[in-house]
Amino acid sequence: MNEMLNGIPEFVEAVEAGGFSAAAARMNLSRSAIGKTIARLERRLNVRLFHRTTRMQSLTDEGQAFYERCRRALDEIQSGEAMLESGKREVTGRLRISMPVLFGRRCAVPLLLELARIHPKLELDLSFSDRVVDLFDEGFDLAIRNGVLRDEAGLAARKIAVHRMTLCASPDYLAARGTPQTIAALDNHDLVVYARSGQTKKWTFLQDDGTAVDYYPETRLRLDDLEVLADAAAASMGIAWLPCWLVRDYVHAGKLMPVLNVSSRPVNVYAVWPQVPQLSLKTRAVIDQLAARLPDVMD
Repeated sequence: MNEMLNGIPEFVEAVEAGGFSAAAARMNLSRSAIGKTIARLERRLNVRLFHRTTRMQSLTDEGQAFYERCRRALDEIQSGEAMLESGKREVTGRLRISMPVLFGRRCAVPLLLELARIHPKLELDLSFSDRVVDLFDEGFDLAIRNGVLRDEAGLAARKIAVHRMTLCASPDYLAARGTPQTIAALDNHDLVVYARSGQTKKWTFLQDDGTAVDYYPETRLRLDDLEVLADAAAASMGIAWLPCWLVRDYVHAGKLMPVLNVSSRPVNVYAVWPQVPQLSLKTRAVIDQLAARLPDVMD
């Protein structure tokens, strides 16, 4: 069992830090030590986990799949440790948490309410906002953020999930207009697009070789609310590019169907908190709950 874990923490750190050098700095190791550890892991697994160039490392498809499972395994171990610790000390006190509105309501809140039921002395103040809050100035203990993190001094972060997108449309729309077979064929369809501050967001697809293709949708329907956007697609107004976690209920209800077998560039979801020498039990319990359960909620 010990051998099975050899190299896993270094591999996960290399993925989340964005490279061998950054991982080495975080783990107080040399870049060479990280590289050799991951090379041994690849030999043991008989698979290449990273594409390597002189300037960067990027995950292979096998590496991405393996990373997601390793991250979940480490999260479960940490959650187990927290569970044992919580048996010794009660989770109590007030925690102020900021999170994106729709994502928080659909994905995070059910998990936090479940945690609150388990720990009756845990107090949760939940705030919903799509802006990036200042944890120090606004008095937040924790924030959930999607995408690339800003470089902010004094903050610690942990990746807790991965956010993916999918193309979808209503069955009635596809029956009337046909189903596109290529990305280029989207030009001949009505599209419903997310926009913020008048700026249309591009759609980025990943090809089989891992390279990204940006598509700039032309549309007459631009909305800055994802739930309204999903409702518009379900009302047969066109094809939409939506989060998998939001589409799932619509698909199960028969209101939307996936279109094209394309994947999106993964967008990381992070828990962010003011850096402290030792994380409080209440904060750790929340982070561990989200890290252990969010991936299943968002698949």
